[in-house]
Amino acid sequence: MTGSATQGIKTVLHPVSDLATAKAVYAALLGVPPQTDESYYVGFEAAGQHIGLVPGGGPQGITSPVAYWHVPDIEAKLAEVIAAGATVKEPAHDVGGGRLVATVTDPDGNVLGLLQGR
Repeated sequence: MTGSATQGIKTVLHPVSDLATAKAVYAALLGVPPQTDESYYVGFEAAGQHIGLVPGGGPQGITSPVAYWHVPDIEAKLAEVIAAGATVKEPAHDVGGGRLVATVTDPDGNVLGLLQGR
């Protein structure tokens, strides 16, 4: 297999209907307060992972959590997974803080996230 290896799953985004309630639940679960606490996003750093809460089901209408594989070159990895049979759901775009994200679906419709940056 050619191409670049991922840096593992380090980010998982959970769509939530009530951001305040979800924030309390995840703070209790993770044992830490959120590092990012905005009306549009709440993010926690715990045990080397980033756990994010996205209100309203997320920008793509996501209804279940999406794990984001950290990659050094998002465009190269997108090309690799598309060539292997994945379909682009959300093209790579900047979400701020030097981070680029994209999502693809595997042949069974599972959503896979890619993240380049921190």
